[in-house]
Amino acid sequence: MTSLPVRPVSDCKKTFAIEPEIVTLTPALRAFARRFLRSEDDIDDLVQETLLKALNSRHLYQPGTSLKSWLFTILRNTFCTNYRRQRREPTAMDAAMEQVAIAPSQEWALRERELEQALTQLPDDRRRALILVATGTSYEDAAKMCGCRIGTLKSRVSRARGSLLSMLGNNLID
Repeated sequence: MTSLPVRPVSDCKKTFAIEPEIVTLTPALRAFARRFLRSEDDIDDLVQETLLKALNSRHLYQPGTSLKSWLFTILRNTFCTNYRRQRREPTAMDAAMEQVAIAPSQEWALRERELEQALTQLPDDRRRALILVATGTSYEDAAKMCGCRIGTLKSRVSRARGSLLSMLGNNLID
């Protein structure tokens, strides 16, 4: 069994002595938090979190140094940490919008089968031109691969798109 380190009584008195000073600096913390945030609720949350961290870490405060600077550093670091966390995590609204925007997977699987069947009905030269361009190949490179001029390739792609739209009845553009 390990024992916890025990601080001398004189250290405990020092840490409790800064608590009233921390309370008197709370308005200055709120003013400093306004540099980072606009909402009063967000400011209150940031100051509260800062005070909690400061009180939990008061034994780390070095007597003789600026308590105000120490608290401001805690507040700034807390804000930066929260900001980075918010950038990484989607908000509830973002998550809700993603759920609304996603169509059922069965519907997409059905549309994929319809598209594959329609592609097989296209002439080979048009199908190849359309697939090359749709997969990100430049018109110039696709024309070289198909052994034709760029204008001819663009014409094949345009006709292939038109044929697909007429075969599918615009079902892919909902």
